[in-house]
Amino acid sequence: MVILYRLGIWLYYFLIWIVSPFNHKASLWLKGRRRWAKRLYDALDHKSSIAWFHCASLGEFEQGRPLIEEYKTSNPEHKILITFFSPSGYEIRKNYAQADYVFYLPLDTKRNAKRFVESVNPVMAVFIKYEFWFFMLNELKRKGIPTYLVSAIFRPDQIFFRWYGPWNRKMLSCFNHIFVQNEISKQLLQSIDINNVEITGDTRFDRVYATFRSSQEIPLLDEFCKDAVIIIAGSTWPKDEQMLIRFINNTRHMVKIVFAPHEITESRITSLIEAINTHPIRFTKANHQILKQSKALIMDTIGILASAYKYGHIAYVGGGFGSGIHNTLEPATFGLPILFGPNYHKFQEAKELVERKAAFSIKNEDELTTTLNDLINNAELLKSAGKSAAQYVHENIGATHRVLKLISSTPS
Repeated sequence: MVILYRLGIWLYYFLIWIVSPFNHKASLWLKGRRRWAKRLYDALDHKSSIAWFHCASLGEFEQGRPLIEEYKTSNPEHKILITFFSPSGYEIRKNYAQADYVFYLPLDTKRNAKRFVESVNPVMAVFIKYEFWFFMLNELKRKGIPTYLVSAIFRPDQIFFRWYGPWNRKMLSCFNHIFVQNEISKQLLQSIDINNVEITGDTRFDRVYATFRSSQEIPLLDEFCKDAVIIIAGSTWPKDEQMLIRFINNTRHMVKIVFAPHEITESRITSLIEAINTHPIRFTKANHQILKQSKALIMDTIGILASAYKYGHIAYVGGGFGSGIHNTLEPATFGLPILFGPNYHKFQEAKELVERKAAFSIKNEDELTTTLNDLINNAELLKSAGKSAAQYVHENIGATHRVLKLISSTPS
């Protein structure tokens, strides 16, 4: 199995190399790993203790962010190293102020793992949610470095729980402790004799609650959102946008919509503007006169979606007609009922929001229109769904404190 794993790693690298001239993310992935060992060694303060946090991408970083920041506050003498696998995390957070060092994780080969761990020599390693790299985890275990998996969630269909999963289970045994989100995950791990498990919840609740408490004022949105029911459509993809545009173009209700597309490219923004017939305006080009006429505002900038939710009455979260929905907890913490497409079952929080009638999954345009009209026409339904969403977040905060308390008391 090790041979197959090695072949898979090198095949992945080869494919990235092949497409890199034509794919910007692939190019960044390669460029960020060039001469990584020397750059890492030269950057590190080798006299200081280093705590290492690894995040696959931006979503995992935001999930781990409360943990990183609270650890930094509690251990100011430690340097913080954050690694990313994906450019979408590294490129956005490479200048994150709470980290002393931010790097790409090198390709998982035996040699790279040995060089990385010897160079960093961390006092502990924390992997956020997932990312199971065989050579890196085994090197950490060989060196006796306390290693933790935080905010993990497991499903029965994962390879660890299949008849052909024994080799993959070896990676789980490399963790000193695994902190999971729910009872199902704990039971699954115990079924394969992984018992160093604790249910601590999901640190994302702490992150979105902190965002809620520190949300910024956006005067332009304050003006745009007056005297109308506001739909905030976050992280949308073309399929999501097509349905929402037809709704906003045809509705007789006094409804306005704020689009925050998942990918902010000129072609995407232009296509949205051309499809909307209610005087759409770009956020970066809005002015007082245009805002009075428009029923659709397009966010062509990043970093303000989380705060934008506080101006809404209803949220639509994109991705549900693709590989999976995006962040539903951000609108939930502001007390918005949430709509999304059918592909949400891999997301525990989305399933629980649906069960609480705080979120609604729609399969097509007709269901979208019906659900939106129900919420707009029924003030009590709108209020109760939003209240249930906010209460769900509030009930689940505190995972960060629980994890750090257990790490400090867990023998390495």
